[in-house]
Amino acid sequence: MANLQSLFHAIASANDERKLRLALMDNVGEHFGVQRWGIYLTDEQSRLASVDVSGVPESLLERYEQVGRAVDPVMRYVVERHAPAHEELVLPPGGWKQCDLYQNCCAYYDHEHIMTGPIVGAGQLIGTVHFARIGHTPAFSSDHLADLSALCLHLSACLAMVKRSPQQFNSPLAHRLTPRERQIVELVAQGLTNAEIGAKLWITENSVKQALKRIFRKLEVVNRAEMVARSQNMLTA
Repeated sequence: MANLQSLFHAIASANDERKLRLALMDNVGEHFGVQRWGIYLTDEQSRLASVDVSGVPESLLERYEQVGRAVDPVMRYVVERHAPAHEELVLPPGGWKQCDLYQNCCAYYDHEHIMTGPIVGAGQLIGTVHFARIGHTPAFSSDHLADLSALCLHLSACLAMVKRSPQQFNSPLAHRLTPRERQIVELVAQGLTNAEIGAKLWITENSVKQALKRIFRKLEVVNRAEMVARSQNMLTA
């Protein structure tokens, strides 16, 4: 099991949001003994801004958004209390496999136990961390909840810190782009394909293609390479 302090150090060492998410995703699964995990972050309008997952089928994400999120008792607890929870904390004994979330979503993907924690900022929920154990695995314990509570405190603090001084597009040309378009430019610069960008931003590949066409026009470039070069000229620390 990964040491919790090493996990804190890994996320504290990140100097931007992307590196923070990567540090979490690379280290958190081992510590909590889970087969599937992920982090969701929202923007200022509480819209989904980024999703990073490990071991999670895309069909599960789609099914959860369609039929799971609205009936998720663990998520409801996290949203209301800004505190971490697992299914045994919020449901009566034997209630997990009888609830709508399990029967309509988790049962299809062998999710035997789930746990979710909050990421907060400016007094509101700005993200969540999700864990799932599959198959014949033990339920999450009170120690896991305590560790997740500590992790969420560190995540919230570290995310606030990197947001205070992020790299920003400050040139007049860059301000022609919407926040979503700037996200896409950054992901292209990281080498992601249209399909990978769509999966990360929770939009279709065609939406990425159409957005790139608009970005090309706004930045007065004709291809991805020129767009990345132009964006580097617009970045300020």
